[in-house]
Amino acid sequence: MTSDTKPIFDTLADQGSTIDWNWLLTEILTAFDCSTGTIHTLEQDSQLLHLKAHQDIPEFLLPKMTVIPIGKGMAGVAAERKQPVQICNLQTDESGVARPSAKETKVKGSIAVPFMLNGRLHGILGIAKLVPYEFTPQEEETLMQIGEAISRKIVG
Repeated sequence: MTSDTKPIFDTLADQGSTIDWNWLLTEILTAFDCSTGTIHTLEQDSQLLHLKAHQDIPEFLLPKMTVIPIGKGMAGVAAERKQPVQICNLQTDESGVARPSAKETKVKGSIAVPFMLNGRLHGILGIAKLVPYEFTPQEEETLMQIGEAISRKIVG
């Protein structure tokens, strides 16, 4: 990580504030030295993931990312498994986890992390780098902690 995640946790712990999704995504991308990202929250009734913030996503891909069913693409698979899903190089990946259109983002090292609280899913964070990269177990754990803090804020 290139910067501290303390401002992220401090903001999420502030009981009086609402979530500024764009600020939050920018801070997370900066902290993890990533260029591209999305935040989706889970609508409990429909069980669909809804886009709250995005950065550096090509405009033509946004319609495909606005609402994501659980189980579809990296975000949907992370939601289904309730565990982080990462791909070291999205451009050469053949696992079938990422949707074919995901390659059009031009990113390589990517991870989708669920927002979990007490075993319940509340959303997904997806971040990526322009270079092949495997997120470390420590980075995964920090991202999961951020997801838990976001979940606490969502639940209120």
